[in-house]
Amino acid sequence: MDQEISHVKAPATFEQQIEILRSRGLIIDNEDLAIRTLQRVNYYRLTAYGLSLKRDDRYNPGVTFSRICALYEFDHQFRYLLMDMTEQIEIAFRTHISYLIAHKYGALGYLDGTHFENSTYHSSFLNELNKEFKRSQEIFIKHHFEKYNGIIPIWVAVEVLSFGALSKLFKNMKNEDKNQIARSNYYIPAIYLESWLQCLSYVRNICAHYGRLYNRPLTSKPRLSSHAKKLGIQQNKIFAHLFALKHLIPDYEKWTDFITRLEALITKYKEVVELDRIGFPEDWEALLISRRQIGQ
Repeated sequence: MDQEISHVKAPATFEQQIEILRSRGLIIDNEDLAIRTLQRVNYYRLTAYGLSLKRDDRYNPGVTFSRICALYEFDHQFRYLLMDMTEQIEIAFRTHISYLIAHKYGALGYLDGTHFENSTYHSSFLNELNKEFKRSQEIFIKHHFEKYNGIIPIWVAVEVLSFGALSKLFKNMKNEDKNQIARSNYYIPAIYLESWLQCLSYVRNICAHYGRLYNRPLTSKPRLSSHAKKLGIQQNKIFAHLFALKHLIPDYEKWTDFITRLEALITKYKEVVELDRIGFPEDWEALLISRRQIGQ
């Protein structure tokens, strides 16, 4: 253990962090501003945005500290745009799932494993759900425990689920039920919805924990149609997730507003953002604005 500790680097002061960056070729014009930035944004969080701007641990000629900060700010604002849209998907699927289960299997139908594909996954889901009930501070959960002895209908239960748990619940629903939700609301096969919900919950989790999206290969890869693949969309980049997202926002006006805000953000940071780092093709706007459905 002592030997392992001896290999851990000593902590660097903010001034020393500046010198490390300079020694690696980064241009820092305003040292006071750079120190104030490092005082509020961790060194390793911030410098991750410069990974595409260096080679062999040295920054490319002309790279400035302010450029790295601009990439950080772009990513920050990009995450907030995505959070707004994924929130709408999450809320919609709480409704889709609870409505179908309630009307087909009853208010407590979600408790019966025979209404789902895999009973083992269902048992695990119920264990996690009960944990959420116990730690929930929501008034409506406390109300059902106090007045109804903890008997909670599906339309209440879904409101304590995380997006990840919601996507897992959808995945374990019977195929006929998933397809009914898919056909009734999105006119696409459920196999796509299953993949997209899982991927978008992953992206939302990154955003919720202030993770980096810029220049980051994503482990989640949304299922794409053969047509989409022919367009050269990279499944492990964030653009593929946006391409999937557009099929889940039925309100065209709301979606075009999102694209307008996204375009404004990219234009604002066009001097520093390399679109291929986030998987955006040159005709990204046309691809996102098109309402062509999967399979067409």
